[in-house]
Amino acid sequence: MNDENGKINNADNESSQAEKKFGEVSESEIESVKAAEPDDIKETLDVKNEILEWCESFVFAMLIVQLLFIFVFRQVMVDGASMENTLHDGDRLIMTHINYEPKRDDIVVIDSEPCGKIIIKRVIGVEGDKVVVDYNNNHVYVNDEEISNEHNKEIMLDSASFMSSYEVENGVYEYDVPEDHIFVMGDNRNNSKDSRTIDFVENETVWGHAIFRFYPFNKIGKI
Repeated sequence: MNDENGKINNADNESSQAEKKFGEVSESEIESVKAAEPDDIKETLDVKNEILEWCESFVFAMLIVQLLFIFVFRQVMVDGASMENTLHDGDRLIMTHINYEPKRDDIVVIDSEPCGKIIIKRVIGVEGDKVVVDYNNNHVYVNDEEISNEHNKEIMLDSASFMSSYEVENGVYEYDVPEDHIFVMGDNRNNSKDSRTIDFVENETVWGHAIFRFYPFNKIGKI
């Protein structure tokens, strides 16, 4: 009986060892199987891996773009005709606002309390500048130097809505820009509510600098 039990136990042990050896696969055997795969299967796997890599890259790029628009850039839309012919109603712009300080000739986005809305205007003068608007000769001077009229839609006309306290002679207005303020005007100067009617703009109300138009698509580009 003991001999028979011993034979049975030995047989079971040999069977278990055989099964264990059968289930074990070495790395060299795995590589051999891979090498034996048909070329079409390998190509399919390569294509799938490439697509997966492209998807990962696309998702990463979209994340970067989203972060840029949250922390560096913002989108704004032009409302009205005050910046024609440079900008038009409905134009969509990208502005930058990180560490921005207004500079002459920049197009800026302003949170205007007097207007009760966001406005987009051109910076004519910054703090310390003397701005003279001469409607008689259709000229604007900054620190006694005439600036270009290339952005203007048409010849400027004097208006009773302008603040008369700045009128130094008939048809001529002089503005001394105070500290931490700017003087702005719309390019459509006969149809613009700007510093001539709402006074100087505080720097802290300037949201940023409009730099690029992305809509309409036929006018995409730097502004």
